[in-house]
Amino acid sequence: MIIDSDILINASRNQAEAIDFLINSNDSETLNISVISYLELQAGTRNKVELQRIEKFLSRFVMIAIDNDISYRAVALIQQYQLSHGLALPDAFIATTALEENEILATNNLRVFTFISGLRIIAP
Repeated sequence: MIIDSDILINASRNQAEAIDFLINSNDSETLNISVISYLELQAGTRNKVELQRIEKFLSRFVMIAIDNDISYRAVALIQQYQLSHGLALPDAFIATTALEENEILATNNLRVFTFISGLRIIAP
């Protein structure tokens, strides 16, 4: 399962629903994140203490790097959906990570991803 940035952000802010979802999912699945989500959370920190806390939190997940297959597929998704659906670059990379890894994407941002053909989504 690939965990989207929104769930990670909510869990890092101690939102019970997101934390419960991650705990329950971790019992049955490996929890992966895209390097894009890692960078989004890192970039959102305001100081070194917060950065250390976020890095410790993210160390619990398997981070998937962007490779050639993910890159080319992200280009295709942007070409197909950016103008018609407003698909943003980070979301394209997260979606293609799930597609290339043949994993379900866990997200609360359904409107951002539901139009992508072949993408399997779960909303906590």
